[in-house]
Amino acid sequence: MHFSLILSLCTFALGVAGQDLSIRAVKKAFRAADVPADLDIVFRPTALLEVGFPQATGKPIVLHAGVQVPQNDTAGPPTLRVVGDVGRGPFVVSTVDPDAPTPQDPTMAQFRHFLGGDFFSRDGLLVNNTPAISDFLQPGPPAGSDAHRYVFLLFHQSPEFAKQTLVNSATSRALFNISQFAAAVDLGKPIAGTFMLVAPPT
Repeated sequence: MHFSLILSLCTFALGVAGQDLSIRAVKKAFRAADVPADLDIVFRPTALLEVGFPQATGKPIVLHAGVQVPQNDTAGPPTLRVVGDVGRGPFVVSTVDPDAPTPQDPTMAQFRHFLGGDFFSRDGLLVNNTPAISDFLQPGPPAGSDAHRYVFLLFHQSPEFAKQTLVNSATSRALFNISQFAAAVDLGKPIAGTFMLVAPPT
């Protein structure tokens, strides 16, 4: 399953839920949850990243930075929109878990849940028709764990990204480091992002 995004009526429904409306509020939520420190990133977004999880019935769940989402509602793959003057692309999207296997003992962090490039904006909708490096993997915090942070970041794509050999579909998802990867392939700082909390089902 690729993290390809399809323009549909369902996508336009993203605006009816609790998506992020303020860059300042997103930055505040990231700082409050220690996301920039734990990912070793400089987070000064210039746009908003809307992430929506389609549901079997009803409207999609749209992330508001720091919202807790039931694990069963995160099967995805999510839909993405960018709101802001950042051009049409290409972009790189990454999703990482800095709390694997548990926030108290994150010995597998960062766990890579998605990494893909060649995203382009179609009136804000991010569309990618090329295979992802790492297909989207649904959150699955282990039983007994506190909620994990699942962080979505958007970067401008560099020419070096297309030539990178650091990560491929067979590379372990554990012990990834998004800041080191971004520096190695010249992605620069993330231009947008959001995150959700997911706990194991009770």
